[in-house]
Amino acid sequence: MKKIAIFPGSFDPITNGHIDIVERALPLFDEIIIAIGVNTQKKYLFPLEDRVSWIKTVFQNEPKIKVEHYSGLTINYCKQKQAQYILRGIRSSADFEYEKTIAHLNHTMQPNIETILILSKAELSSVSSTIVREIILGHGDVSKFIPQSILESVIKSI
Repeated sequence: MKKIAIFPGSFDPITNGHIDIVERALPLFDEIIIAIGVNTQKKYLFPLEDRVSWIKTVFQNEPKIKVEHYSGLTINYCKQKQAQYILRGIRSSADFEYEKTIAHLNHTMQPNIETILILSKAELSSVSSTIVREIILGHGDVSKFIPQSILESVIKSI
């Protein structure tokens, strides 16, 4: 059976931290679907089309990566895609506590889907989309936090 993982998030925008998690997870799975969750209650800085395009650009040479978007519960999306794993990055103890709670709830709903937590590298533990958005909005230098291949496009889209 093909080992499929879903890496869900808003990726508003994708950061070097996200990329590191995906690259380190690649040897573990046959396919990773980077799934952009669409929440109508949430306000995004960047349009969905841009976020999809940026992720596709970053992983254009990686055949094991697919980029999609979805709405609703992540666990239901996993079931729809026949994914057996949810991939999540952990930067801090607060992230761990949050992800542990969600993993337990997901396991209650779908016991055959496992959550895999990967610790961020120390040098990337402070990088989050929220912080990157604030730097972008403040016209700061985000070149150390997002991939060079999309930097110009991200800055132009503001």
